[in-house]
Amino acid sequence: MDPKVQQIVNSIQTYFRGVRTEWGKINWPERKQVITETVFVIIIVFVFTVAVYLMDIIFKSIFGLIK
Repeated sequence: MDPKVQQIVNSIQTYFRGVRTEWGKINWPERKQVITETVFVIIIVFVFTVAVYLMDIIFKSIFGLIK
């Protein structure tokens, strides 16, 4: 095998060994925490969506009076 190709293959193997090592260091959150935070994010997104929708209605009616 060409030395340059062998160097590339070795670099890729080293990279993935490092990824595997770092993957083991990850501190994964508990399932309950993930579910709780996901529900919280969904609620926040819903609240902001409704708020923007209501502001849209209010501004449409205000600008409708100006016309």
